[in-house]
Amino acid sequence: MANGDQRIVIAGAGSIGCYAGGCLALAGREVILLARPRIEAALRQGGLRVSDLEGRDRSIKPKALAVTTDPAVALPEADVVLVTVKSGATQNMADLIKAHARPDAVVVSLQNGVDNADRLRAGLAGRTVLAGRTVLAGRTVLAGMVPFNVVQSPDGELPLRVHRASDGKVMVEDGDAGLVGLLGVEGFAVEAHGDMKAVLWGKLLMNLNNALVALSDLPLATELADRRWRLILAGQIDEALQAMKASGIEPARIAGLRPALLPKVLRLPDWLFKLLARRMLAIDPQARSSMWDDLQRGRPTEIDDLQGAILRLAEKAGTPAPFVKRITALVREVESERLGSPGLAPEQIVAAAAGRRST
Repeated sequence: MANGDQRIVIAGAGSIGCYAGGCLALAGREVILLARPRIEAALRQGGLRVSDLEGRDRSIKPKALAVTTDPAVALPEADVVLVTVKSGATQNMADLIKAHARPDAVVVSLQNGVDNADRLRAGLAGRTVLAGRTVLAGRTVLAGMVPFNVVQSPDGELPLRVHRASDGKVMVEDGDAGLVGLLGVEGFAVEAHGDMKAVLWGKLLMNLNNALVALSDLPLATELADRRWRLILAGQIDEALQAMKASGIEPARIAGLRPALLPKVLRLPDWLFKLLARRMLAIDPQARSSMWDDLQRGRPTEIDDLQGAILRLAEKAGTPAPFVKRITALVREVESERLGSPGLAPEQIVAAAAGRRST
């Protein structure tokens, strides 16, 4: 089937989903956005504006967008389903795909965390009869990784704007020869990778910073440029690497660096870090993390699938993780208060983590 004939459903059209779907639609792909009512209303009223760090700024008129809140409308004709919901909604999305999508539809997880593709596989597994025997039969589910940050315009601004605020290629698990050609379009570069487990664990190391952006109420570039915050991130990464090593997990390189070097680079003085880590700091000045956005909107965060994944690994491996534990607890406290980011100082987190380590 030619690229232009394949239907792509964005299952969870939030910031990442609208950016991916917008780039694909602008390249002539047939795209359906499965969105929340707030997003659907904004897209139907004002269309979609897609911009990026390289200076592209493109728009799609409302009439040129296919958007719905109904999975029974979006999913039945999908050839490819790109899952872009938050990790907490993975099981629900698996149920919807199982109920409405064709068995031959290819499902790709473009989510944070390390095990969402496995959750989708488990949720989409079914039973079939072959040669008189009942066996488990699963759909094609591929892991993926989105390396960049996408910023969404404030509520009420029209057209809805999604801005890619950092760089990088989307990685998709090897398994479908035509998928990279289908999904790789202007503004949304895609390549296949043979070891997505390593890629996902590598990305998780940097995603440990999402919580610090959320707790600090600082833009990502501002937070990363401050050594006090980088020391906390380096402490988390040290704990994560220790747990991964004890568990036989080898994460992939991050921004060209071997994972073992990352804490050392983060601990450099500010002037030297800025000089050596230009690739890491190539971020839009206003970009923040999706976890910050969740706190601002009073939504559940992905803390259990980011820091939580390290805590589970460390507990199983018997390795300490006081920084990760304290930051997890802080995010959960703030999440329950539903008051947005608390704007903490790095010293508050360091002191709390030191107290936890000494008990």
